[in-house]
Amino acid sequence: MFDRRDWAGWLQGPRKSLESQGIEFGYPGERLGAPETGPDSIARFGRRILALIIDWASALLLATFFRDTLGMTTELDIFTLLVFFLHTWLFIAFFGGSFGHRIMGIKIRTLSGRRISIFQAALRQLLVCLVIPPVIYDRDQRGLHDKATKLVAIRG
Repeated sequence: MFDRRDWAGWLQGPRKSLESQGIEFGYPGERLGAPETGPDSIARFGRRILALIIDWASALLLATFFRDTLGMTTELDIFTLLVFFLHTWLFIAFFGGSFGHRIMGIKIRTLSGRRISIFQAALRQLLVCLVIPPVIYDRDQRGLHDKATKLVAIRG
């Protein structure tokens, strides 16, 4: 039934367990034709989190500035989310990456290499604002938000 390797594999996680059985996963992005490291490789989780923090901080600064300057009575958290959505959406649609992405050396591209449409960028950022889709990702480190829009985050 169960032997010691099964229990050890369960404790190490599913990937280690399957790799110990001889199943090869390769590196993130291999199935997409991306190189393992360097330019055009898949942007790793750490870079993406830092880019998100930079984008959120810039949205918070912009929202606070506009709210105070214009004398708005809107709740700051809702207004910050709206500013975050708008500025990341426009940056991704027109420049291929948000402000944070650009600082961290990340580009957002389509799988086919075509230009990102305004609608793809809007849907991607709407899903990012829902929080759950970016947290669930595949072995190529593409979140549900990228899979739904047929986009990929790569190193620039």
